[in-house]
Amino acid sequence: MDRQLHSLTLRDERDVVTARQRARSIAGALGFDHHDQIRIATAVSEIARNAFRYASDGAVSFRVDPKLRMLRVSVVDHGNGIPHLNLVLGGSYRSTTGMGMGILGTKRLMDDFSIESTPLGTAVEFAKCLPAHSRGLDEPGLDRVAAEVARLHPALPIDELQTQNRELLRMLTELREREEELKRMNLELRDTNRGVVALHAELDERADYLRRASELKTSFLSNTSHEFRTPLNSMLALTRMLLERMDGELTHEQDQQVRFIQRSAQELAQMVDDLLDLAKVEAGRLEVRPKEFTIADLFGALRGMLKPLVAETALTLVFDAPETLEPIYSDEQKVSQILRNFISNAIKFTQEGEIRTSARRVGEFIEFAVVDPGIGIAEHDQQIIFQEFSQVESSMQDKVRGTGLGLPLSRKLAELLGGTVGVDSTVGAGSSFWFTMPANYAVASLSREIRLPEFDPDRKVVLIVEDNSESALMYCRYLSTAQFQPHAVSTVAEAQKFMDEIRPSAVILDLMLANDTTWELLKKVKARKEPIPVLVLSAIDDPSRVFEAGADCYLVKPFAPDQMIAEIRRLTTMERRLRILLIDDSEVSRYLLRSEIPEAIYEVFEARHGVEGLRMAQELKPDMIFLDFYMPDLNGAEVLRHLKNTESLSNTRVVLHSTKTLSDKEIRYFRDNSVFIFSKQAMALPDSGSSIRKLVERLTQRPSAEDQ
Repeated sequence: MDRQLHSLTLRDERDVVTARQRARSIAGALGFDHHDQIRIATAVSEIARNAFRYASDGAVSFRVDPKLRMLRVSVVDHGNGIPHLNLVLGGSYRSTTGMGMGILGTKRLMDDFSIESTPLGTAVEFAKCLPAHSRGLDEPGLDRVAAEVARLHPALPIDELQTQNRELLRMLTELREREEELKRMNLELRDTNRGVVALHAELDERADYLRRASELKTSFLSNTSHEFRTPLNSMLALTRMLLERMDGELTHEQDQQVRFIQRSAQELAQMVDDLLDLAKVEAGRLEVRPKEFTIADLFGALRGMLKPLVAETALTLVFDAPETLEPIYSDEQKVSQILRNFISNAIKFTQEGEIRTSARRVGEFIEFAVVDPGIGIAEHDQQIIFQEFSQVESSMQDKVRGTGLGLPLSRKLAELLGGTVGVDSTVGAGSSFWFTMPANYAVASLSREIRLPEFDPDRKVVLIVEDNSESALMYCRYLSTAQFQPHAVSTVAEAQKFMDEIRPSAVILDLMLANDTTWELLKKVKARKEPIPVLVLSAIDDPSRVFEAGADCYLVKPFAPDQMIAEIRRLTTMERRLRILLIDDSEVSRYLLRSEIPEAIYEVFEARHGVEGLRMAQELKPDMIFLDFYMPDLNGAEVLRHLKNTESLSNTRVVLHSTKTLSDKEIRYFRDNSVFIFSKQAMALPDSGSSIRKLVERLTQRPSAEDQ
């Protein structure tokens, strides 16, 4: 239950001052900090002044809710009520006797707010949460607060004014300190940004170094492989001649030595072939040559090729080719090479038993498996075998040697065909190597190019054009958390294909991709029949060029993810408000104009002089400009000349809003340039607000020349 602390009636102006004093004293006694004391006192003062001014009869009461830990204030009057309450709460009401911001300002300052207004009076209640460190909320503590407030003398206006002045000075001092701190932080941030830019440059340099190293490695492997092939082929040819006794008989010992040489040359030749294939895959030069073939024909060729390897062993090769499997469309040579590697390994590490090769269809994929009863592979070694030049130590390792390249090459070939490889194995119980690939390579590769995910129609799609995978992943995660549906692409071509299929709610665009720039894409997006909002994220700090190309928003890397989310929300929440630019060195004139322009329809920007106005006009592309004549740098005629000479701004509607009395020659000049004239003296007329709104509405609808 609420505990009453203090109440007072509002009979004259001094009671309003006393209400402010009491509010500040109660807030201080309850442990609110200096800023919250000022907020509470200001809110009480505003509402109490409204009650006294419009009703001349009211009361203020202060209560504490110990359960919810809130200070509650009620202001009640018996006036005629508030006729435009909805407009006041919506922020669109303009009072003829004041700013009309007392109620709305109080609502923003407080944690809780309610108001009821009828022709019999108005009741306003608002509350502020007590600080976490507040103590003494029991009955004795609240009694002490009530007693302290009751002992206070009524405040004199001059005393309260002095107190407000001290508060204002203190706040100004704090603002100055915060401004200095902000400057220091900006300097630190600038230094940090320089460090980040330097780090990015270093990372780019390292990435370029690694790319060159990879290219050198590929080139070395390719060249070395080719150089090895000639002497190896010569060795194999010579050993074959010797073993065929073309130059006479060999002794038993010589025969055995030549066979050792031949076997070593064959192993080295196999390693060279694998190295060359690896080099081609890594360099992207290994082409896929798909054709239609049957599993039965593939297995028949493998059976004939591998049968000699088990002729003198206790092993049996079994190939299960289901007759119901339809022909598949892929690169038969590469599929055969993968299976040969699997079967060769099984033969090497199996002493006796049956090595079974099978195939089955799983949806749109074909799954091959090679199962052997060999020595098996421990679980912790099952990933090592797919690494280049890696071999697992075993009891049979001394008898059979390998290059350590067959399985890594098989994995790369499988990925090239759009598939995957893997192994299931138990030590002492054998192994099962499997290979899964699309049954139709053409359809699989095409679907990888153009297949789009299924999008939820209730969530907005955001297209991300970013070639840095880490950045794209970060953007996607933040956008997904904010209930957007992100889709990332890394090239201009992919972005155009996506937008041909789906119109995103917004586009996030990096200007510099690895092999392309996106300036032309930006212009094409904005030139569409239904332009798409574009947020440009880039390390290029050139806002003028970015906005001139059509960007709706621009953030320089690095930036806070919250900034990106906020801008995307703004770009996708509502249709863009029309932009109005006020170019005037008089702050009062800008304020008067802004107050008459509806914020719900128009987005108003202010420039303090001509040079700043031209810069903002180039960045914002406003729909309309209010232009003063007398300004410290460029006058209105000079600014207008620059606008007319800028292609993107030459058709912008301009209103000359000045105190200058124009000559007939000047009037003709401005009218010849389609400039409407609305003098500042007209702002003193009773219907000036209505005139401004009608003028803005007329000019932003872009009337024809006959209407001007």
